[in-house]
Amino acid sequence: MSVPSATFAVWVSAWLNGSAAADDVLDALGHWADLHDVVAVGAQTADALEVPRRGEAGGTVAALLAALRRTGVTSGRAVLPVPGDVRGLGGRSEFAGTALHAGEAVVLHGAPLGLVPEPVADGVLRWTAFDIGDAPAAEHLPLGEAEHELTGAMRVAAGVLTELGVAKARKGVREELTARTAHRSAAPWPEGTPPRALRVLQRANEVSAILDLAGEDAPGAALSSSAARRRAEALKPLHDAVRLARLAAVDEAVRVFSQQPTDKQA
Repeated sequence: MSVPSATFAVWVSAWLNGSAAADDVLDALGHWADLHDVVAVGAQTADALEVPRRGEAGGTVAALLAALRRTGVTSGRAVLPVPGDVRGLGGRSEFAGTALHAGEAVVLHGAPLGLVPEPVADGVLRWTAFDIGDAPAAEHLPLGEAEHELTGAMRVAAGVLTELGVAKARKGVREELTARTAHRSAAPWPEGTPPRALRVLQRANEVSAILDLAGEDAPGAALSSSAARRRAEALKPLHDAVRLARLAAVDEAVRVFSQQPTDKQA
């Protein structure tokens, strides 16, 4: 599904550039957890953001937002690293290792900061801030190319679902797919988000729901380890297409909002 880092990157970029209010950002993040708190790695980063250090009780996202504006942050970029593809994280660092473990992060532009969200309790998401020095260079992902790859992945994913006999093994599979897609698509996006980016995000949610269903064992059945490995290998390129499509869509939304004049300070 879309991830907290994508929500944060797009909404914060919209807010910083006058297309959303701070309360809008907080409401959007509420889709991911009832409570969000913030800690920082290192005294300098904690002091700059006026949030507690890691290991202490977390501060609030509202305080973080105020600090981001004060420290000159201009936008955010989502990063979705996986083993073998850690683009956007820069070199080896504690930030990079934490982001890879979490599978996501936000790199902030205008200040040398990175954020990694991780669930720490039921309904609680913790954002850990890192000083990352120079922001890693962003690799442009053309949205049109990502959409094309995703369209192909959608056809292949549907074929994989059929080959694996998921529809036969699971009763009500169509209804289950519809419910999963609806849940993944519930995260709100700011008014003014490019329609094509929204379309790609929706399609990514649809393909992701199919892939997750295809990757699960049918009720009462279990694949051998070799069969499960072959299934995972077959699905990996499709998962990559979904991940890159989401990155491209988020990058396009951030690009559009970053071009807006800053006239809201709420």
